[in-house]
Amino acid sequence: MKSKADFLFKNGKIYTVDEKMTVVSAIVIQGNKIIAVGDESELEQYIDAETKVIDLQGKAVVPGLIDSHYHFTGVGKREYELNLDGTISLKDFLNKVKAEVESKSQGEWITGRGWIEEDWPSKKFPTRYDLDKVAPNNPVILRRADGHAAVVNSLALKLASIDETTPNPQGGKIIRDKKGTAVGLILDKAMQLVRKHAPSDDTPEMISQYALKANEVALKYGLTKINDMGVDFQETDVYKNLYKHNKLKIRIAAFIYGPGDNAQTLLENGAERGLFDNKLSIAGIKISQDGALGSRGAALVEPYSDADTKGLLMHNDDQIYPVIKQAAENGIQIAIHAIGDAANKNILDLYEKAANEVGNISDKRFRIEHSQIVQLDDILRFKHLGVIPSMQPSHAIGDLHFAVRRLGMDRMAEGYAWRKFLDQGNFIPSGSDAPVEEGNPMIEFYAAVARKDTTGFSGAGWFPEYRMTREEALKSLTIWGAQASFSEEFIGSLEPGKYADLVVLEQDLMTAPESELFKIKVLMTMIAGEMVYKNDKFE
Repeated sequence: MKSKADFLFKNGKIYTVDEKMTVVSAIVIQGNKIIAVGDESELEQYIDAETKVIDLQGKAVVPGLIDSHYHFTGVGKREYELNLDGTISLKDFLNKVKAEVESKSQGEWITGRGWIEEDWPSKKFPTRYDLDKVAPNNPVILRRADGHAAVVNSLALKLASIDETTPNPQGGKIIRDKKGTAVGLILDKAMQLVRKHAPSDDTPEMISQYALKANEVALKYGLTKINDMGVDFQETDVYKNLYKHNKLKIRIAAFIYGPGDNAQTLLENGAERGLFDNKLSIAGIKISQDGALGSRGAALVEPYSDADTKGLLMHNDDQIYPVIKQAAENGIQIAIHAIGDAANKNILDLYEKAANEVGNISDKRFRIEHSQIVQLDDILRFKHLGVIPSMQPSHAIGDLHFAVRRLGMDRMAEGYAWRKFLDQGNFIPSGSDAPVEEGNPMIEFYAAVARKDTTGFSGAGWFPEYRMTREEALKSLTIWGAQASFSEEFIGSLEPGKYADLVVLEQDLMTAPESELFKIKVLMTMIAGEMVYKNDKFE
């Protein structure tokens, strides 16, 4: 007697992403698991009067999509603070700030995020003097989209006691004019000099609101799991409470931010895996070792082509190597942010040191997050050491508009080199780094296979030959994402015995015209057999 199905999806084009990349027309779900896939004629035996039969009418189905680098509460918070994403000029930026000031009381802090000066005709960073024109009586701190730089006004600098004598903190920089006066642009750890004076709204109640909003946003985009990069135990406690009350649906692999007390607690107490029916794991540590290319904080071997700086490393080796070594010994995964070639080289050196002292680390699945600018010899070391390059395709189609200015043409062959990694046998889990990027996996898929911006533009130094195939791009958002967080045994492909995490798409991403890929809408998202999002167009 065969088990009877709760759901039968039939008449579809179902990409299972199994080892053979099998495509079938039907899938059977019972409870929270897949029990059979194949042609619908083979699966009729699973149907009874209680089975809900869904005719897909030829629509494409893919495994639940996985974003391997995401900032979960940051996505939710984006909906609650001043969102400067999409500003087209300094004037547009200042008009939005002015409107926000008019909605606040005098002296109240103005916070926000999302501006990118490269999208403006001037291509110049905003300054304190720009902000002072529209916000003379409210302290302001506005983070660049990459999260590694912020512009602040004069009042915020005054409250933070930043003047000509203030030293740069380790891992941060106060940008100054020729006279030594701070111009209002602060990089990486220097942001904390100001942020600590702004009132924090990161209470458990607000974190809960951010998480619920982020859950809603992610499910609409077909995301069924995210890797939450850089959280503390206050956030994971909120997640646990939301899961306990069945309010949070998406799967989360939480990476505790380090080095520091939180990371040390995880190292000492050990990982938590498989919580809430494999919805939550707390089993990794995230460390940031440099800044971003756009704000010139990414650490480079040679100076930037458009500024007299090599960027910055946030930590000395003796601050992070003990964490790496202890993680290798205790079965804790490490994911380290490294964008510039100097930062990537530094982290590969430390991983290699751990391999020499602890033993083979390839089974630890240590990761480098971003891996954007990597010297070609160092790319080979990723495979040798078993290090996972966790990359975000949409960074390329945004950054490549200015990367040539930052790096010079000679270094462009080292940038966003997906094909180099893949051809040597690495797998690449894809993510968005949302809220740095939109967080829409269809944009990531498009960027990976087109290596053009969403207008179809590609320029000198973009290396179109580095793009992924559609099959690789789909794997990067499914099974490779599962492998990147030790969850390939239960998600990442549509196979019997795995959780019923799947997405129904409006168009077939494997055959749709390239120019349509980033526009594809999600019709339905299912996690563990539950429809957690449904578009009005889905019957």
